[in-house]
Amino acid sequence: MTKFIFSLCLTCFLFSASNAQNQSTYDPKWSVVLGLTQPLFLQGFNAEVNYYTPKMIFDYSHGINLKMAGAVVAKTYEDQKINFKITHTLGFGVGYRFSKGFNVRFEPKLHVYETYYDGVEQQKSNSLKNFSTTTLGFGAYYRWLPFEKQNNALKGITIAPSVRYWYKVASTLDNDKFAYQNSKTNKSASFDAPNIGLSNTPIVINVSVGYSF
Repeated sequence: MTKFIFSLCLTCFLFSASNAQNQSTYDPKWSVVLGLTQPLFLQGFNAEVNYYTPKMIFDYSHGINLKMAGAVVAKTYEDQKINFKITHTLGFGVGYRFSKGFNVRFEPKLHVYETYYDGVEQQKSNSLKNFSTTTLGFGAYYRWLPFEKQNNALKGITIAPSVRYWYKVASTLDNDKFAYQNSKTNKSASFDAPNIGLSNTPIVINVSVGYSF
């Protein structure tokens, strides 16, 4: 899976670079986009603000109340009958525009977790363990304005698919591990701080929609 995604990113890069126009023609723009993965699969919300210069891209993103449960978490957490809520995931990105649409960004991020037993109401007072993780990674993005050539309000509509690799570099858990007595299984158990991606991987795939100004 990782090799496939890497190959896909490389192909996009080579295609975009070979078809790049003079970068001085890329007008500075602001974009505000909302992620679709978060409400569709994680019952949460994510917003991102981008500023495009002729050669660079700067962004800030913030997600809230993302529920990592069921098929979204890895089997080790399923076996312990626990799940997570990411109350906040936020950070900045800075990158380079290889073409009008394609750009690659360096992205440091902070992710704040609460831990719950399956079936327990996800309120902070019920949390088994609160902790946070820090990731460093890169993202490959494409910004598409399907109505860009129209002279009406539709011209700013923006669709932005992305593939990101966010490597976990630190957590607030001691040695990145939490040991506890599991009241669901009546066994001693422990877990590592999870990766931010689906099924405990560092890979995050998303499609965002919004508007460019």
